[in-house]
Amino acid sequence: MLVPVETHGLGPAGESVDTARHRALASTTRVVILLLVRQAPRGLTAAEVAQATGRHLTTVREHLEQLTSAGLLIRQRDHGGTPGRPAWRYRPAAGQVETPSGGPYRELAAALVEHIVSTESDPWAAGVSAGRAWGRRLVADVQPVTARPGQRLLAVLERLGFAPRVAVANQDEPEVVHLHACPFLDLVGSSADLVCGMHLGVLRGALEAAGAPGVRPALEPFGAPGACVVRMRPAETREAP
Repeated sequence: MLVPVETHGLGPAGESVDTARHRALASTTRVVILLLVRQAPRGLTAAEVAQATGRHLTTVREHLEQLTSAGLLIRQRDHGGTPGRPAWRYRPAAGQVETPSGGPYRELAAALVEHIVSTESDPWAAGVSAGRAWGRRLVADVQPVTARPGQRLLAVLERLGFAPRVAVANQDEPEVVHLHACPFLDLVGSSADLVCGMHLGVLRGALEAAGAPGVRPALEPFGAPGACVVRMRPAETREAP
């Protein structure tokens, strides 16, 4: 008699898959809330998030609790001297954008990068092409599909671990985005052309699939102190070499 084995979400080599974090970031609303909290020096209360997003307080609390349960936020009582029971204040969890290095998957990625660089005549173009297809797949999983293209792109970047921050926005759509973390930084040394080209491809593929073919993002690696810079430009804009 065969007894079914419960894996409890185990991946290869018995490592637990962080499904809670992926579920938490599958909602554009939660990604926007996470970005708002990260940009607030003192963190935010549920009431402050509700005011900033225009969402109902009960809905905001549910989103904040899911982000907290996923380990993306922490909460503490806001002792601000006001009478009554103090509200919860939410802050980013320490180390949430850190990306583990090493391990077989990292070694496999490094081997693939080395192979592509040695066999492709134009690693940059190969990276952009591969990244575009990847970006289209990633954005298809972002809900709701009716969200603005820029917000869906931010959700993709957040899920990949780039820690995006909107530097300039126009009518709630990002025009300039700073990427404060790079989950593939250790591979850039092998081939910046290939790795950064793939990142650019992800940006373009995600925006195309999200319904913004008229926007052509440009990527400036290390274009700001401690960050790479993404600029949204019209599709007809010519790229500098």
